[in-house]
Amino acid sequence: MTLLEDRPTNPAAGDDNRPIGYGRIQRKEDPRFVRGKGHYVDDIVLPGMLHGAILRAPVAHARLVSIDTSEALAHPGVHAVITGTDLQALGLAWAPTLSMDVQAVLVTDKVRFQGQEVAFVVADDRYAARDALELIRVDYDLLPPVIDARTALDPGAPVIRDDLEGRTDNHIFDWEAGDATETDAVFAAADVVVSQEIIYPRVHPAPMETCGAVADFDPIDGRLTLYETTQAPHAHRTLFAMVAGIPEHKIRVVSPDIGGGFGNKVGIYPGYILAVVGSIVTGKPVKWVEDRSENLMSTSFARDYIMQGSIAATKDGTILGLRTNVLADHGAFNATAQPTKYPAGFFHIFTGSYDLKAAHCTVTGVYTNKAPGGVAYACSFRVTEAVYLVERMVDILAAKLGMDPAELRLKNFIKPEQFPYANKTGWEYDSGNYEPTMRLSMQMAGYDELRQEQKEKRERGELMGIGISFFTETVGAGPRKHMDILGLGMNDGAELRVHPTGKAVVRISVQSQGQGHETTFAQIVAEELGIPPEDIDVVHGDTDQTPFGLGTYGSRSTPVSGGAVALVARKVREKARFIAAAMLETRPEDLEWEKGRWFVKGDPSIGKTVAEIAMGAHGTVALPEGIDGNLDAEVTYDPPNLTFPFGAYICVVDIDPGTGHVKVRRFIAVDDCGTRINPMIIEGQVHGGLTDGVGMALMEIIEFDTEGNCLGGSFMDYLIPTAMEVPDWETGFTVTPSPHHPIGAKGIGESATVGSPPAIVNAVVDALAPFGITHMDMPCTPARVWEAMQGRPRPPI
Repeated sequence: MTLLEDRPTNPAAGDDNRPIGYGRIQRKEDPRFVRGKGHYVDDIVLPGMLHGAILRAPVAHARLVSIDTSEALAHPGVHAVITGTDLQALGLAWAPTLSMDVQAVLVTDKVRFQGQEVAFVVADDRYAARDALELIRVDYDLLPPVIDARTALDPGAPVIRDDLEGRTDNHIFDWEAGDATETDAVFAAADVVVSQEIIYPRVHPAPMETCGAVADFDPIDGRLTLYETTQAPHAHRTLFAMVAGIPEHKIRVVSPDIGGGFGNKVGIYPGYILAVVGSIVTGKPVKWVEDRSENLMSTSFARDYIMQGSIAATKDGTILGLRTNVLADHGAFNATAQPTKYPAGFFHIFTGSYDLKAAHCTVTGVYTNKAPGGVAYACSFRVTEAVYLVERMVDILAAKLGMDPAELRLKNFIKPEQFPYANKTGWEYDSGNYEPTMRLSMQMAGYDELRQEQKEKRERGELMGIGISFFTETVGAGPRKHMDILGLGMNDGAELRVHPTGKAVVRISVQSQGQGHETTFAQIVAEELGIPPEDIDVVHGDTDQTPFGLGTYGSRSTPVSGGAVALVARKVREKARFIAAAMLETRPEDLEWEKGRWFVKGDPSIGKTVAEIAMGAHGTVALPEGIDGNLDAEVTYDPPNLTFPFGAYICVVDIDPGTGHVKVRRFIAVDDCGTRINPMIIEGQVHGGLTDGVGMALMEIIEFDTEGNCLGGSFMDYLIPTAMEVPDWETGFTVTPSPHHPIGAKGIGESATVGSPPAIVNAVVDALAPFGITHMDMPCTPARVWEAMQGRPRPPI
């Protein structure tokens, strides 16, 4: 069930209805997708194309003693076998990461995680390439692995990154936000202080399409065309120029249709670079596409935070302060995709939606013998971890005080009159009205009735839990004053041209992985110019065809690139005013705008539509000085601030006391994301985010044994939710306009994932309260729940 207004389908140009806000404007992308006509990297076939395959290390930590590729080279159909020694000769053995570290493209000295790239075979087809991998002989000298981040900094722990000069431990960084002294004083004066270790385990985005690339290097003119599964084509082009030494203007990166990204396709993986090297070495196009196990074992993970949280309050439930110390497991190389200034992303939004006296957080990053990465999986940078911490701590405090968790939240929300609100770790929330959102979720859930039902069930010995989560997310990474990646500002560009016949093309710098950009961005232009959305093409994913930008991740595409599109459309509209004035032989200041046309003030019958103005711009009318003969414009948008959407989630679970199986019976999600450009797309994004949350709360985890073997390398081991594990979502929305965004929006069109894992975990813990359980780590698998109820390990089945 979704609370949406009924609105007509696809309003025609000239309607009084607005193209922004229509729930049932169908996605422009869908006709090709539902017909199986999407065009993905693995669909690309170039003349003479060869195929690559990667030999991966079977162990987590070992010296590379020797590698013999002679048998593989003798295999029929094999054109090349590339090793780390070969790359060293080319100066390509190591590549920069997005976090100012370097990562081995192929092993040269030692293996640092299971699944690391050891050699690359290029052959006539993928079968020959895979067969040849079995013929490579590698001798390893095993080393003790570091698997538990808690032991990574112990004296005597094996040093993973001994390639770094002067490195004597596994420490990466220390980072903090807030005022430690002020926070200590608040805690010292508090009536109640509650502490808890909270673990958010390693999970994987697991997109439907794995990662891959097709590289085509032309040795005649030195041009490289690279087809990639990337969320950030322009950033990749710049990084490839830095890594390979190919002039950037001779590199074209094309990102076609992407079968899901969720942050997994932000960074540059060794496979991408190896495809390029393979093409340079063989003189032919080379395709590399990983399989599912490779994707799960070696590409970027998410989460993997061990958080020690404390919350301080008065006896009557006024929350005073919050602090946390975090241990962040970054794997073997620091390859997280975070803004340079913020190695822990936006984790310092951990103060949440509450008016606090003080807050302080510290984050320590460490190397371990695991796959590197750390991505914004269906959320902004580390905001999910931050929300999980604060919401679990609020629930633990509610249990300690004997207060209803909903009432505790309502008591401590930031009030509407306090906005813009400066939180205690340096963020300025632009706007918010939290109580109505919380009240609406309680109303939709029938909260009082649920609590009564729970009471009655507990009296009968049945296990029913009610979980609550309220979140404030910070999205729209882009303000130049705050953030960059590798020195590249996170602004986005947009270019718009209206053709003589009134049809338009808008070129954007972000890339879609299923978010519906071709629809959403067309609607923004339609709203600003009055051109029907179906007459607007959206071009993305090709660096030769689009303006520079840092890509789609961290819930930034619509707040930043959508803002750029709104501004460029307004720039075109203003240019159209001068052209219309020349056509109507009047002054520009004598014209007024209505949707789709400029007309003479006081006489609406005299005017020109956008299509007429576009034709006039290319015609013989004498244009004003400084106005060229095209109806087009381009902008680069530097947003003044991030945006701060919020939401209230309520989850109802039932637990089978015999098996520990958790059933999510109901899930109510109320979001406030400001202007809803396309409510149907937002609804789909929310549904996807909630499903992600069910997976992370109940089943998804990448685990390792003591030898560093990845135990989640297939979908038999790494479980993801299906329609069978999720309820019918009950969604609603409130709207609090933002004063800062150019289209009055707060994270418009982005998924609202962050509230769902804590809501589900809170519901499970709430159900287990009769057993005295106040906390449970994710995921709440049947085995873990059963163990918690029994107070002992579950016997094998």
